[in-house]
Amino acid sequence: MSYVKSLTRRDLLKTSVAAGSLLVIGGGFVAASNAAWALEVTHLKSSTMATLIQMARDIYPHDNIADEFYAAAVKGYDTADSKGPVEEGIAALNAAATGRGHASYLATGWERDRVDILRSMESSPFFQQIRGGLITGLYNQKAVWPVFGYEGESFSKGGYIDRGFNDIKWV
Repeated sequence: MSYVKSLTRRDLLKTSVAAGSLLVIGGGFVAASNAAWALEVTHLKSSTMATLIQMARDIYPHDNIADEFYAAAVKGYDTADSKGPVEEGIAALNAAATGRGHASYLATGWERDRVDILRSMESSPFFQQIRGGLITGLYNQKAVWPVFGYEGESFSKGGYIDRGFNDIKWV
């Protein structure tokens, strides 16, 4: 019998801070530190995209969703039209982190500290744009639906009436 210790998000973050980073940032790309996925960046700076990915994870934290899905959710901001406002928003986010004694938002090791930084900016148009875009950018990815137990639309499968609508056991 093998024993596999489950790794909590907090343990992973503590480990990654000690190791350096969850994300590898290079010229024109952002990748997982284990090279399981990579994202090409064409208009934004790689560090901006890495910060957006961390921001997305902090706004909608799900321990069982990989960073690659958060990266896909914010990839749409890597356009020529979005470049200026996003770079300015990330600069403001980094300034808020610096004002709290951190080198940058991405370098802020504790999730609680990053959430406090985000709360200080939650009324800004930049924060609201990113938060609003994540609702569809993250949750409309079919690959994450099973994590939440959502099977997708039911019309093509005959609807919900004969497919689980009446199988609740707690009533």
